[in-house]
Amino acid sequence: MIRYSLVCDADHGFDSWFPSSESYDAQAERGLVTCPICDSAKVTKALMAPSVARTDRGQVPAPVVAQPEAAMPMIAEPERQVRAMLRALREQIVANSEHVGTRFPEEARKIHYGEADGRPIYGEASPAEARALIEEGIDVAPIPIMPDDRN
Repeated sequence: MIRYSLVCDADHGFDSWFPSSESYDAQAERGLVTCPICDSAKVTKALMAPSVARTDRGQVPAPVVAQPEAAMPMIAEPERQVRAMLRALREQIVANSEHVGTRFPEEARKIHYGEADGRPIYGEASPAEARALIEEGIDVAPIPIMPDDRN
């Protein structure tokens, strides 16, 4: 992973992480690297001083990194609001549905064909299982998984 200090054409500074310098170049070329403040895709790398350890001294000075004038949040406010809505949706589904685990495809079919009482359920299904349920006319939808839930 590599962290770049970036600046947009409106002079907003922000940091972003990329898997590699090639990944940054490819994303920037496609216009996918945008300013979290003004959404401009005209973004360039800001001047950064590399952190190089010296073996001829006991203490290594802290790296000097060009910082924006004001601290930038890692997540822009619109994204924070969307995440809050998705989290609330997920909590609502979990609180008002029965977790059936890996039996989800089987239970969904039983409910659809009247072999089991109708009730809200959630659980796990592979992409192939979900596709098969949809092709049978059974209404299913994925529950949003928040990035924070995976960390």
